[in-house]
Amino acid sequence: MPTSNKPNPKKVLLVTGLSGAGKTTVLRTLEDLGWEAVDNFPIRLTAPLLELPTPEGRDAPALPLALGFDTRTRGFDAQALIEQIKRLQERPDLAVQTLFIDCAGNEIERRYAETRRRHPLAQDRPAIDGIAQERMLMEPLRRWAENVIDTSKLSASDLQDTIRNRFRVEADASMNVTITSFGYSRGVPHNADLIFDMRFLNNPHWVDELRPLTGLDEPVAEYILGDEAFADATTKIRDLLLYLLPLYDKQGKAYVNIAFGCTGGRHRSVFVTETFAGWLHEDGFSPTVSHRNLTSRPVDALETADKTE
Repeated sequence: MPTSNKPNPKKVLLVTGLSGAGKTTVLRTLEDLGWEAVDNFPIRLTAPLLELPTPEGRDAPALPLALGFDTRTRGFDAQALIEQIKRLQERPDLAVQTLFIDCAGNEIERRYAETRRRHPLAQDRPAIDGIAQERMLMEPLRRWAENVIDTSKLSASDLQDTIRNRFRVEADASMNVTITSFGYSRGVPHNADLIFDMRFLNNPHWVDELRPLTGLDEPVAEYILGDEAFADATTKIRDLLLYLLPLYDKQGKAYVNIAFGCTGGRHRSVFVTETFAGWLHEDGFSPTVSHRNLTSRPVDALETADKTE
């Protein structure tokens, strides 16, 4: 049977709800997941927006689109918006859903009191009056929405987890893992999340024929592999990473930077970084590799601290 070349419909999520319920948090989380997010967007302009090329270019895969709107959006009319949404849903090239973020009135009132901000519909009245008015205006959209999330008992972190679980973009949501080698003698990477000190391994710098080489060269690799501490230590580190990385991903951490250090940053840390990059590829990750001090000049004085002969 011939396969269809018809592209998958573009995902469009219309995000609305009560002010103070968490719409901004939702849009930021969606953006972190790989969605293109636009807040306070007039829904009537959605069709022209969809005709524009993606930020990556017209031929790039289309990002799923999240559009935020509420009673502050210009020309807000719930019934008219529902009719516009219906027309969008009739398009075969779009997969349109609506997400409504709800919250109990007393909880929204508490949130506004904590932040000392005024409710947009109660500039000169108690916040609870504006909340009640907005709930009445938004009720048709709440009934219409396919997805409703009540944030009354959710923290910001709980809401982020809920959005990640429901709206993760499978192809683009993988966490960005970077593995860096570095030399302690030239400082610790400022952006490292996990740092592993490899200075317990025998130092190739003190072998005359290995000194001008780096951890990318086979003789250095063989020398490091010959250290009896290498296998056990790196196996334990690998197990730790395989435990931690999924937990970071679950928490929505977009970037994880792993750093392996040795004294000069040219031998042990470089070889270990390359080794772990290969292992993490085998384990389903796609790490980016960086060797910060690979081209640095070897200096005996810097290596003296952990001299191993």
